[in-house]
Amino acid sequence: MMHANGRVTTAAGPHKRFEALFNGRAFAPHRHDTYTFALTLKGVQSFEYRGACRHSLPGELVILHPDELHDGMAGTDEAFGYRGLNIRPEEFEHALAGRALPFIEGGRSTDRQLIALVHDLVRDLATPVNALDWSAAMTELADRLCAVETGQDIDRPIDHRAVYRARDHTLAHLDEPITMEALENVTGGSRWNLARDFRALMGTSPYRYVTLRRLDAARVLIANGTPLASAACATGFSDQAHLTRQFKGNFGVTPKAWVKLLDTCTHGTIIQ
Repeated sequence: MMHANGRVTTAAGPHKRFEALFNGRAFAPHRHDTYTFALTLKGVQSFEYRGACRHSLPGELVILHPDELHDGMAGTDEAFGYRGLNIRPEEFEHALAGRALPFIEGGRSTDRQLIALVHDLVRDLATPVNALDWSAAMTELADRLCAVETGQDIDRPIDHRAVYRARDHTLAHLDEPITMEALENVTGGSRWNLARDFRALMGTSPYRYVTLRRLDAARVLIANGTPLASAACATGFSDQAHLTRQFKGNFGVTPKAWVKLLDTCTHGTIIQ
């Protein structure tokens, strides 16, 4: 979508994710009924917010609370760009469990954990966010927003048994669609608590755990000569392109480049 001073590219899928590049003044004062998260990638993203002009540099995160008046402009003569998403407050409802909507003073943050969570949701706009990953992300975002607002991490008991049941279920069904509903049925708990507990014990979200285990299985098949399309089908990816995107996003190289690397290693030319 073209704009008078730039362009906005929207992402695939039902969730409102986008990439924007602007020169000069991008937006007149306006409001949203959603949270807006915008990860600055280029230039200086400046905006009037709650009576002051704020500035976000590359690598920093803009966080606008619902129904807060704001505008948008370049902070220098250079263009500014960002990737972002809009999230309805009700998507945090279960994760907040009665807590008030968190408010980030100043409308920006350099919190590494918060930035990493948003980055994971907007780094691949060509691929819709899996429902399993979105549910887990909403829980993690809500918790981290509250922690940034209060300066205190949330301390709560962990249901180890539920996490291990969820893990075992995913490992047994890697070639099938895995949903939060299925994991709720297996564990007997809520998806919100499971998402928190799973990351606490396994170091990652349920969706990312599933993706990485599928990639592990795909690597074995690919190393043994299985065509990419067949490896994708056998390990639960929608098609060869999906496998390739996930492979490169997680390992930094395409499957074909990785196979060549394996061949080079086998011949002993890069082993130190």
